[in-house]
Parts: sequence; C-alpha cells; structure tokens
Amino acid sequence: MITSELRHNGAELHLWLDAPKANILDAKMLASIDAALDAPATSSVKVIVFEGRGLHFSFGASVAEHTRAEAPGMLRAFHGLFHKLARLSIPTAAIVRGNCLGGGLELAAWCSFLIAAPDAKLGQPEIKLAVFPPMASLVLPWRIGGGAALDLCVSGRTISGVEAHRLGLVTALAEDPSAHWDAFAAQNILEASASSLRFAERAARIQLNAQLATTLPALEKLYLDELMATHDANEGIGAFLEKRKPVFTHS
Repeated sequence: MITSELRHNGAELHLWLDAPKANILDAKMLASIDAALDAPATSSVKVIVFEGRGLHFSFGASVAEHTRAEAPGMLRAFHGLFHKLARLSIPTAAIVRGNCLGGGLELAAWCSFLIAAPDAKLGQPEIKLAVFPPMASLVLPWRIGGGAALDLCVSGRTISGVEAHRLGLVTALAEDPSAHWDAFAAQNILEASASSLRFAERAARIQLNAQLATTLPALEKLYLDELMATHDANEGIGAFLEKRKPVFTHS
C-alpha cells in the first residue's frame, strides 16, 4: 500500500500512497504508513514526503469505514497518524496532483510544505455525506484562518490549486510539483541539521500540537457520540455506499 524510498543519502524519506487510482486512506493504507514512519524516528531523516501514485494524491478515507460501527476504529487509526507525525517532529511535504480530498487533504494540510499542480482539486466534501472532518476542523483554521476553514468544511466545495494557493493552503504551485519540490528541498532543507529541523518543527507547531492533545479528543467525541447518533449522518454514509440519493430528516 505504501512504497517507500530513502533519497539523498537518507535525508529524505519519500512515501508513495500506492493504491491508484484513488489512493484511499483505509485501514491497510494507514497501517502501512504507520510502519513506514517507524524507520526515521532515530535516523538522520530531514524530511518526509507524501506523494500519490498515479494521477491523484488521495480521494480520502474509506467511506465504508465511516459507518457507526467502524468509525471509532477509523478515527483512532487516522488520528494516530497525526499524533505520530507530531511526536517525530520531522518536516513533511505533500506533492499534490489531481484529487486531494477529505482525509487526503487533512494529511496534505498537516504537512509543513504543500506543493500542488494548478489544476489539482482540493476539498473537504464530508458534509455531502452528512458528516464533518475532525482533523480538518483542527488543522485548517491553524493553517489558513477560521473564515477560510469554515468555508471549506461547511460548504464542502472543491477548490483548485490556484485558489488553495491564494488561501495559503498550498505553499507553491508548479506544473511539475515533484521537480519543484526537489529544487526547493535542495536549497532549503537537505543541507540543514536534521536535529535542528526537528526543533524548528516542534517550535512552529507548539500551538497546533497542544490542540492535537486537547481539542482533537473533543472533536472525536462530538463526532462519535453526537453526530453518529443522528439519523442523517448514518443516512448520508449509507446512501453513498448504496449508491442512492440520501433522504435526510434533518435530525
């Protein structure tokens, strides 16, 4: 599910989400990422890069794992990825082409650097399924401000790489995001001290990491105990899986 490569004499750990076309962040993919992240914990890795194999970055988490029965395990595994990245405090980058949606955008938005193609499509469409994205509710306000985060999380609309760059979500636009990243990393990351980069990550994210420890559990509780007790959340997920139009009761 994950293809990994150490590049630049071990300074870059490059991880491909390798389940095209959608590169879904399901339980198997998350377990594969978790295992891949064990390697750099005590090494001299200076940056971890996420890239989607094929035409897209990721369509997001598995909708089948959003059902009421599966949601607790899904959130535990998905949010565990961010807790692990926070503990590692290694700079991260996302190279985004095509669709970067839902959990895929949550992962990309977490990254220190997000390099995207102008025609990439980014969005948090969870509200279309009558649910909300806990991690995006935390990381997007930190990254792009509350107003822009409200727009994306509440409307569920998809935006281009160009608009995402204007909002500050995307670090840089490039027709070839991989080549742009290689040039940027060579100039700004790969010659730096691995240990000092980790201190810089910890310092820059100190408020976000505090929220990860305190606010994310509250968002999980809101999702699992309240949202998933409603008719509409279960109807939205069920209708998607059954490929039919949802019938909401607004309760």
